[in-house]
Amino acid sequence: MPMREKIPGQKKGKDSMESKRSRRRQRRLLPVQVLYTTCQQVFADCGPGIVPNPDKIQLLKTVLDGISGADVGVNPNMPFFREQKTEGLPTITYLHIHECDKFSIGIFCLPPSGVLPLHNHPEMTVFSKLLFGTMHIKSLDWVNGIPSNKVPDGDSSNANGALSAEARLAKVRVDSDFIAPCDTSILYPTDGGNMHCFTAVTQCAVLDVLGPPYNDAEGRHCAYYIEHPFDRISANGISIAEEEREGYEWLQERDKPEGLTVYGVPYSGPPIAK
Repeated sequence: MPMREKIPGQKKGKDSMESKRSRRRQRRLLPVQVLYTTCQQVFADCGPGIVPNPDKIQLLKTVLDGISGADVGVNPNMPFFREQKTEGLPTITYLHIHECDKFSIGIFCLPPSGVLPLHNHPEMTVFSKLLFGTMHIKSLDWVNGIPSNKVPDGDSSNANGALSAEARLAKVRVDSDFIAPCDTSILYPTDGGNMHCFTAVTQCAVLDVLGPPYNDAEGRHCAYYIEHPFDRISANGISIAEEEREGYEWLQERDKPEGLTVYGVPYSGPPIAK
């Protein structure tokens, strides 16, 4: 059989062919698969309190910014998002996509008026992408160097599941409505609004990535808080201008709020290969 002549400029060889196959595979990957493999890359060298480098933060943010509800198999017509006739807090559904010791991926499904009360993310970097709907987000960070202060005797919160008689000062970072589509929000172990509260104005879904995930055995316990206005508790000489005081609150740790139900459901959207 005669040998074929090499066409000028033609690239041949195993490396070139593998590169082309890799590019084709990447184009065929489902968005949720791209999210999973990106998380593996971003959190590979991270651990509790260790934030991925800025390039990796931006890489994961870009992937999440491009994901829609359809990409992860959720839409407003699903039963999780129906308005609930109840006197207490509406039930929230969590769709578990993946969890390992490095990161977790899941979707919170909130019906109208659903609330994830104010809680923390110890030693975590967290990415939250609002897939659809309108949500009010309030987030705060601790003010370092300020000692805890006693909540006044007789305050009703002391009998409302409080775990401590003292509260710690925090600064409000965000307190506003977000309407999808919007950019992914990111919080860090000590800034960016590590403690936050989600309130569904309409039915909405939030795609959450936590690195690393909660782990009680390793000390990453989800703590909840009661909020107190700045002026309610003695500031012990703390000097904050009158016009800025609304941007500060005292937070008192509490039990998990009574009536809060987050119902775990297996993820049934597009599959990921692990």
